[in-house]
Amino acid sequence: MELTERIHEADARVAIIGLGYVGLPLALAAADAGFEVLGFDTSADRVAALRDGTSPVTDVSDDELRAAVERGAFRPTALPEDLQGSDVFVICVPTPLRDELPDMSYIESAGNLIAEQMKPGALVVLESTTYPGTTEEFLRPILEKGGLIAGGDFHLGFSPERIDPGNPEYGLKNVPKIVGGVDETSTALMEAFYGKLVDRVVTVSSPMTAEMAKLLENTYRHINIALANEMAIVCHDLGISIWEVIDAASTKPFGFHPFYPGPGWGGHCIPVDPAYLSWRVRQMGGTAHFVELAREINARMPAYVVQRITDALNDEGKSLKASRILLLGVAYKPDVGDVRESPALEILARLRKAGANVSFHDPYVEEVRVAGEVIPVRTLDSAALRESDIVVAITNHSTYDWQDISDRSRLVLDTRNALAGITGGNVVTL
Repeated sequence: MELTERIHEADARVAIIGLGYVGLPLALAAADAGFEVLGFDTSADRVAALRDGTSPVTDVSDDELRAAVERGAFRPTALPEDLQGSDVFVICVPTPLRDELPDMSYIESAGNLIAEQMKPGALVVLESTTYPGTTEEFLRPILEKGGLIAGGDFHLGFSPERIDPGNPEYGLKNVPKIVGGVDETSTALMEAFYGKLVDRVVTVSSPMTAEMAKLLENTYRHINIALANEMAIVCHDLGISIWEVIDAASTKPFGFHPFYPGPGWGGHCIPVDPAYLSWRVRQMGGTAHFVELAREINARMPAYVVQRITDALNDEGKSLKASRILLLGVAYKPDVGDVRESPALEILARLRKAGANVSFHDPYVEEVRVAGEVIPVRTLDSAALRESDIVVAITNHSTYDWQDISDRSRLVLDTRNALAGITGGNVVTL
């Protein structure tokens, strides 16, 4: 039976490489579609937890994970040899920055792993966000080291992940999936596979086009967030509310889409992906001017927040040094426990370096590591609020009762407009 037919019949064996925020939801979706799914991760502890039905990500519950494992539809493994015989390989590994340069080591390791286990006729898909050209210029030679040739002996393409952790409206199924293969057959196989998992598949002409589409999506957000952050600084200097300005501008029914300021940028995409694009442009001898300027603006926001904290304390006749500061929410976005690239961590580190007595509360985070030190979460109670010289609202989790927090706090700096509409003279906004 040809792979196309086996995919249509959900008779293909699928291997997901990397079981984090991207890979695990994809693995469960493939299992629910009827495929036999192997999930590979290099962390033996993570694999053991997955086999026990303990999910490490927000978008997959323990119950649905346990159900897939118990019925045999999803099998987590840390053994490379278990991947032998797989028909479809999907790479969902991290692509972090190391010293502001793309770290391709995880993709390289995944490529070597697949090259050793891949059989002729298999489909390999890269989902990890990366620079344009990665699939064909970097991954393809690794996969071909075993003698099989892409576009003939096996199939290859790129499909950017579009996972938004904790988003209750848009998940894997109802977000269109972009696919671009090295040839028409690769693209068609990708379209068939993802067509079993999502409502709509969008085909493009090449892996590089698909890679660039992902970077454009996040660079668009990156630049507009930077604009909102710079406008917040300007509005503060002018003595007007950036939030009121955005609300007013948003009444225009065309030509404007609201973006909002905050204490910085965070997560697995926005702080990282534009840097991949900038790096690629530099390799070609150019400069991505807009991207670089936006990165500079967004990166300075934690320092600006610390300055605003300092100013707010000064207005109360207190110095930053030795002040008791409570940060509320250290996750990079509301209602998740993800602290990757969270600006709260830099704010916390800067405050501690300045001599402040800093603690944090987050309903989804048990501890954070700052400058090599593990800092445990603090209980949010009357004492924590009353004893703090200033409470800083970093992440507006829906679990917080902001009116109660305002009523019980001496002073609040609101960086996310979480306390919008709450009355009280003790609230200072970004």
